[in-house]
Amino acid sequence: MGKPTGFMEFDRQESYAESVRERIKNYDEFHIPLTLEKQREQAARCMECGVPFCQSGMNIGGMISGCPLNNLIPEWNDLVYKGSYEKAYKRLRKTNNFPEFTSRVCPALCEKACTCGAIGDAVTVRSNEYAIVETAYEQGFVKPDPPKVRTGKTIAIVGSGPSGLAAADQLNRRGHSVTVYERADRPGGLLMYGIPNMKLEKNIIERRIEIMKAEGVDFVTGADVGKSIKASKLMKEYDRVILACGSCEPRDIKVKGREAKGIYFAVDFLTSTTRSLLDNDLEEGTFISVKGKNVIVIGGGDTGNDCVGTCVRHGAKSILQLEMMPKLPEERQPDNPWPEYPRISKTDYGQEEAIGVFGSDPRLYCTTVKEFVTDEGGALKGAVLMKLKPEKDKESGRTVMRPVEGSEYTVEAELALIAAGFVGAQSYIMKAFGLKPDSRGCAPSPDGTHRTAAEDLFVCGDMHIGQSLVVRAIREGRDCAREVDLSLIGYTNL
Repeated sequence: MGKPTGFMEFDRQESYAESVRERIKNYDEFHIPLTLEKQREQAARCMECGVPFCQSGMNIGGMISGCPLNNLIPEWNDLVYKGSYEKAYKRLRKTNNFPEFTSRVCPALCEKACTCGAIGDAVTVRSNEYAIVETAYEQGFVKPDPPKVRTGKTIAIVGSGPSGLAAADQLNRRGHSVTVYERADRPGGLLMYGIPNMKLEKNIIERRIEIMKAEGVDFVTGADVGKSIKASKLMKEYDRVILACGSCEPRDIKVKGREAKGIYFAVDFLTSTTRSLLDNDLEEGTFISVKGKNVIVIGGGDTGNDCVGTCVRHGAKSILQLEMMPKLPEERQPDNPWPEYPRISKTDYGQEEAIGVFGSDPRLYCTTVKEFVTDEGGALKGAVLMKLKPEKDKESGRTVMRPVEGSEYTVEAELALIAAGFVGAQSYIMKAFGLKPDSRGCAPSPDGTHRTAAEDLFVCGDMHIGQSLVVRAIREGRDCAREVDLSLIGYTNL
């Protein structure tokens, strides 16, 4: 423990966010990090608890509490306080393959379980992690480190999202020859096209990919396994195959007028913006534009928020974000004690920006679409919304949202984005490998392992556990890599 009184001497201080009016002028990351001296003070607030809940990654009350990667947080907080950034980076990399990703996009489950946060403000764990990895890059601590000996074993990984990349990184370190197949034109999966630049600039992903290539990982892009490449070909040519294809099947809404022109899935909208931004800086009109349009975003999660922030930057005329569930309370309730993940209301960057531009919160709670309204040409021109109310279902005992009779009203909308989550892996990839989806639409594996019913075929990430967080996907990839290594060699040190 670097400074026993640090948590009493220093107040929590986070990185500075640019004003809404400034940051919506571009698609860049907008948080300005603290100086290293100020970051040392923040690291000094870590109490190095006897029981560090921050790194526990436990399931409490049906939610993850603490870091799913079991990051050695008190240890590298101490090293940051001492200014030992190289040692801190090495400690961080022992458990986290990609701290440059998690320090930007993770909701910081670690901070929600921080003991300081039980009675005050949590330690700025995510900002400390950011300082470690970015300082490591700046000072040249991050270098390609290819394995000195190769095992002669070959592995194909289908999908280059966080779980696929983590599995590739781990197995390559072990000396296996790894080839990653990605159907898009750039590697990165949801990191590349599912998360907007404002949260994760794409040069950050490319920087890590280049290091992985220098360490010996091969990447094949534009390779749609199950379509342009046969699954049987991979199973024949490689010793093991890992499916890390994500939970990519978007949940649709089935209401009258759904076929109207101007209704898109959120993932398609976000992908079109990012791809056009990378290809031509949005100058060639190769994206779904909402400029000057009234927009409805259906879904209140992270993806919905990303849509709101992107629509603000496009120059939307107005934005409504629909959330079926009631608004969460502002503070923890008695039935949601620390260190459980706090079930409280939050206003994310996209909503902050909509408030700053339009003067009001875009979210409508307990609201859904009853019908889409079209013009004579079949284009969307409005939507009939209706209110919902929570009720206990007599048979299951669960709370369900019921329509409120007579609550319908119509709003103008020329474009709608469906951000209602995902229902599992895409069927063609499952069929190609002879897998039958479980009740969640995911690839089943027996006994909680990453093996599938097919010999030498493994699965990890959202395709295995359903839609989740980047940090959990990395853990999935690491755990899967361990099982694959054990199956190949008979023992593992991963």
